Amino acid sequence: MKQNEPENLMSETSQAPRSGFARHIPLLVILGVAVAGFFTLGDYLSFETLRDNREALLAWRDGHYWVMAAAFVAIYIVIVAFSLPGAAVASMTGGFLFGLFAGTVLNVVAATIGASAIFLAARWGLGESLTARLESSEGTVKKLKDGLRENEISVLFLLRLVPVVPFFVANLVPALVGVKFRNFLITTALGIIPGAIVYTWIGVGLGGVFDRGGTPDVSLLWEPFVIGPIIGLCVLAALPIVIKALRANKDS
Repeated sequence: MKQNEPENLMSETSQAPRSGFARHIPLLVILGVAVAGFFTLGDYLSFETLRDNREALLAWRDGHYWVMAAAFVAIYIVIVAFSLPGAAVASMTGGFLFGLFAGTVLNVVAATIGASAIFLAARWGLGESLTARLESSEGTVKKLKDGLRENEISVLFLLRLVPVVPFFVANLVPALVGVKFRNFLITTALGIIPGAIVYTWIGVGLGGVFDRGGTPDVSLLWEPFVIGPIIGLCVLAALPIVIKALRANKDS
């Protein structure tokens, strides 16, 4: 038995680094594909590609609606999960192919699944070690961590609703700071609905835009009748945080 102990020890030692590194493989794959996609897919996931192939896409949709819907969702999931360029184009394509209601539903489902995939990949890798460090931290970091825990739902909703926060940032940051996956899933599915409706709505009118030889006007996102309600939702999401802060100051 004693003669086998060194061999067992060497075996365990050699396996530990591999198991530790294995946790980071999904996130590394996502980052690698994201970088490669940024330099290679920009010209393909574009409005020009949609315009040039719209007749074939519409014909395929009319003949194989559910197959087209499943394929669209699968492609959108890959775009979001790997942070590839073209998410806005994909959202508008949903409206172009399936209309406002069905397009919005498909966009929300696909984006939520893709966001969950990158969240879990980050949580499995860097998120576990970073969360452990945050749990053992003190001082300012501890206060920030405790504040996030107390207002987790509100903060997650704000990350989704504030237009200037990139989608991939709202997917990665929560995973790295240890928020609950259930809360992430719920706030993602609900928080992206306003933006999804707007992008899908623009997509519904793409046929007429292409017929005129124009390009989609995404500046519609900043029109008062669009950005106003979104800002209102941001205020509602931030309200619990403000109320808790005011109560804390009053009690102190």
